Amino acid sequence: MTRGAVFFDVDGTLVPHTSSGHHLAASLGHEDLNQQAEDGYGDGSLTSAECAILDARGWAGWSPAEVNGFLESLPLIDGIAETVRWCLRHDLVPVLATLAWDVVGTHLCTRFGFARSSGPSLEVRDGRYTGEVATQFDELDKRDFALAVATSLHLDPAHCVAIGDGRSDVPLFGAVGHAIALNGTPAARAAAHVTVDATDLRAVIPYLQGFCL
Repeated sequence: MTRGAVFFDVDGTLVPHTSSGHHLAASLGHEDLNQQAEDGYGDGSLTSAECAILDARGWAGWSPAEVNGFLESLPLIDGIAETVRWCLRHDLVPVLATLAWDVVGTHLCTRFGFARSSGPSLEVRDGRYTGEVATQFDELDKRDFALAVATSLHLDPAHCVAIGDGRSDVPLFGAVGHAIALNGTPAARAAAHVTVDATDLRAVIPYLQGFCL
């Protein structure tokens, strides 16, 4: 029996102190574009759609296989595998609810066993990224994705938990039964039910246990 779902953010949460986009930009050679996008999203001067368009330019000419290889060195918080296994053992479905590019979510699902993931996608033509965005995805889409997953699992959103750190998590925090700000920004902390500061994802397990079981 599925007891609930746990929605994990990626950038700033599973990827601490940086973002998957910044890590990939360093490998793909467009750190300047990515930094401009991330700074703009952080200060509210750019929408997520505008950030995606800006960052996507730096992907032109690279292949999905090359990008997936760069993701092997993605800096991650400790305890992801153990936390995912704990969720599965306790009939909680672990899901990635993120604005990171979909290739990042796919990589983490394969690597750690998350059930599914969200995110914008990049256009691929003849086996290479074109530098264009194929599908956009913003913080409201992130919330709606999580609610759709809950519906598909026959779960009331009240039986779902969201774990995140920043601006893009706030709408989702307001739509689920329990929200945990992990190493969160002031906005995330203000919107969350619980705040946790930790270097290991397993620090959220006591809160998941108390809420879901």
